[in-house]
Amino acid sequence: MQGQLFPDNTPTPNARKTKIGQATINYNQASSILTPGKGFLSSYDYSLNPYSGCSFGCNYCYAAFFAFSKADKDNWGYWVKVKDNAIKLLAKWRKKPLINKTIYLSSVTDPYQPIESSLKLTRQILQELLDYHQVRLVVQTRSPLVTRDIDLLQKFDTLQVNMTVTTDDENVRKAFEPLCPSNPTRLKAITSLHEAGVESCITMTPLLPVADAHKFAQMLQETGIQKFIVNTFHIEKGKFVANTRADALKMIEQMQWTNTRYAETVEVLKKYLPTLTEGKDGFSADKIA
Repeated sequence: MQGQLFPDNTPTPNARKTKIGQATINYNQASSILTPGKGFLSSYDYSLNPYSGCSFGCNYCYAAFFAFSKADKDNWGYWVKVKDNAIKLLAKWRKKPLINKTIYLSSVTDPYQPIESSLKLTRQILQELLDYHQVRLVVQTRSPLVTRDIDLLQKFDTLQVNMTVTTDDENVRKAFEPLCPSNPTRLKAITSLHEAGVESCITMTPLLPVADAHKFAQMLQETGIQKFIVNTFHIEKGKFVANTRADALKMIEQMQWTNTRYAETVEVLKKYLPTLTEGKDGFSADKIA
């Protein structure tokens, strides 16, 4: 059946595809499910990506530039590859359980993008980790769907959910993240997780143009969350996927979003959010409670 994980070792036909929204979903057999941490995630033992590609399709996403082909890069947001044998691959670790290993879920995709709503692959992964391992887990998402799994997230001894919230301006969000949930719904979701006792963090990575830094800081403060991370948007690098570059650059120009404006905004945020950390250090595995 399309959209259902194969429980056995039967290879998935390459032609097996579905559609969700405007994204084509391919179901493939992956060679591995855990990737040793390196670079930005060098403090983690592994990253875990249930999917390749992401139908949220943020036009600045660095993951797009690791796509295998120019066509995949240019069509970022319009394709997703499901690692159909993810649970089978993870089950191989039962003989050598992952004890106190730090895992980042996920580094180059969103584990709660739209296909997850019906497929529940990320939920199955969480259950597998709970049943057979004792990991230290960070879940990185920009989707309110993460609240569906509060019952599982509450059971981890060491876990943190990071919610990406990039701006206070929905016009900005639509220019840079046209296929993503709104930032207010993300704030509502991470507040729900926090209130349910799930360790939570808001990541403004990257911080996009902000209309009112003071009001934005107050919105973040009202969540009750104590962990915040911010990182700059590298305007000068010009990394945009092809189909939305013009809209995004126009928004940067209209809002006069420069490195100076970014720095000024961060200073305002720090006045309200004294625990705010900046850059790679905030993502360190050592910061997991």
